[in-house]
Amino acid sequence: MMAIPEAAIELAKRFEGFHRVPKHDPHRAYPYICPAGFWTIGFGHLCDPNHPPITENEAEGFLAQDLQAALRATLRYCPVLATESETRLAAIVDFTFNLGAGRLQTSTLRRRINQRDWSAATSELQRWVRGGGKILAGLVVRREAEAMLLRM
Repeated sequence: MMAIPEAAIELAKRFEGFHRVPKHDPHRAYPYICPAGFWTIGFGHLCDPNHPPITENEAEGFLAQDLQAALRATLRYCPVLATESETRLAAIVDFTFNLGAGRLQTSTLRRRINQRDWSAATSELQRWVRGGGKILAGLVVRREAEAMLLRM
């Protein structure tokens, strides 16, 4: 099994953050609803609303599992990334982690990547900035960070 690119871990941690909700218990994270309307815990791990609180170490464990699943899906749908730079792979692993394998599978982004049309793929990435039907500033910044890695 291929290792998760370090840049993908860094992107996910940077943009998801470890949400310590509520603030009265600063060493653990509780479930919360993300801007897209999903119950989430830790570093963007999907959960049910009754999930028990977790520590930052536990959140990192969930993140590793989630990123491993995103890596497998990314390589399944974009096999050309297995021979491209680790930064390009990291960008799309983060995209897949953030939006799900189904979105990658059916996207024009996937076609552009598999054609190795990096300019068009970069443009496609930047279309994926909506959450809950609204353009989210955090997604705009995240897609730009991914696009920067895709250009490398």
